[in-house]
Amino acid sequence: MKPDDVPPDVPPGSLNPEKDPDEWVTKDEPMTGPQRSYLQTLCREAGEEFNENWTKAEASKKIEELQQKTGRGKSGAANRPS
Repeated sequence: MKPDDVPPDVPPGSLNPEKDPDEWVTKDEPMTGPQRSYLQTLCREAGEEFNENWTKAEASKKIEELQQKTGRGKSGAANRPS
């Protein structure tokens, strides 16, 4: 579907809804390089231990959790002190 094919009353989020990591086909694969790098940073900032053996799904959930804890990411950015 091209952007021009979308009716104007359809919210952008419904075009590419986020899927629960537990439902991912690749959920049990090792985390990706970018996940590993970002998680190492988040764990360091949050004072939590980094686990080399997290799967893609576990890494995704941990990233969301640590973004909330550290104030990083899309939902916490507005609440960070400048």
